[in-house]
Amino acid sequence: MISVDDALALLFDLVSPSPSETVTLRAAAGRVLAEDVRALRDQPPFDASAMDGYAVRSAEVAPGASFRLVGEAAAGHRFPGRLAPGQAVRIFTGAPLPDGADRVVIQEDVTASGDVITLGQSIDTGPHVRPAAADFAAGARMEAPRRLGAHDIALLAAMNIAELPVTRRPTVAIIATGDELVMPGEEPGPDQIIASNSFGLAALVEAHGAVARLLPIARDNIESLQTAFHQARGADLILTIGGASVGDHDLVGDVAATMGLERSFYKIAMRPGKPLMAGRMEGSVMVGLPGNPVSAMVCGHVFILPMLRAMQGLGAGAAPSFDAPLGVELPQNGPRAHYMRASLANGVAAPAASQDSALLGVLARADILMIRPPHDPARGVGEMVKCMHI
Repeated sequence: MISVDDALALLFDLVSPSPSETVTLRAAAGRVLAEDVRALRDQPPFDASAMDGYAVRSAEVAPGASFRLVGEAAAGHRFPGRLAPGQAVRIFTGAPLPDGADRVVIQEDVTASGDVITLGQSIDTGPHVRPAAADFAAGARMEAPRRLGAHDIALLAAMNIAELPVTRRPTVAIIATGDELVMPGEEPGPDQIIASNSFGLAALVEAHGAVARLLPIARDNIESLQTAFHQARGADLILTIGGASVGDHDLVGDVAATMGLERSFYKIAMRPGKPLMAGRMEGSVMVGLPGNPVSAMVCGHVFILPMLRAMQGLGAGAAPSFDAPLGVELPQNGPRAHYMRASLANGVAAPAASQDSALLGVLARADILMIRPPHDPARGVGEMVKCMHI
């Protein structure tokens, strides 16, 4: 068995960043920016009013001062002339400030009568002007790599960028194996269960930028497994679920070997998730995940998501972790790293009472994994433990 860190290092050796492609801004949400992009204009592109009111010369602003109203400026419609001394322009939020003006007096501080406005005795400090390029200037850069969220998309739109380079989404073929499995919605036999891991893993990888290909269940025979591997051809990453241990019906490793698998490693000193294998096969990276539902999903968080980040150009590194105080006492850990399902409440980590790797309900109620190193000593309430979000 190898350590989690060693397994991650070997997995990163198997993958490389995907090539880039150009997509429209509308299709860029959730994608990873592959190259720096630069703003094509200033924002705002002109000095703009930040309030509804009157545009004037600041040097002329004084309690009781009067101005002659000479026009109006609204968003998308600037006042065409230049403001002369003693003049004012009615202006609305977002409108370009007229030439010659440098101050907006809010409408609450003004009395209007015909084409004359008079300032009140109490005037706020203003100037209520958003200077040109106050947000960003033409040429401002958004740096790659960066996963693009909603705020990034809004910024790129303001930069007037309609198309941009992003890393191609990795394709992940997912193969559940086992005679005991049926698809959700089917009627299971008396000795069968519902295939859940493949659906959970598909949702997990798609939430992190990949395209999942959910293949038919492969049965516990050589022909069915060979068919599944043929169907997975062309995927960047092939995930098999189950059949990777050493039982008489665990055929995944042997069949993969006959089809060209160059194995990188097998078995990791962790729980849940010990019987994990990885290697290259026919131009794809293959990872054989354990069949227990929680084991497969935990390995998805610990190994598959970091691999997908690396494949999308976001760098090779373990899933982010943080420290939190422990809410209960824990006995000494064994010889394998333990990724315990736990909850974080008021900043305190509390592991679930049962850590059985078959209990998906416990996983669904957890929001963190608490990570205990091999041979970690007994821990008391309040001691700091390493955790990761899931």
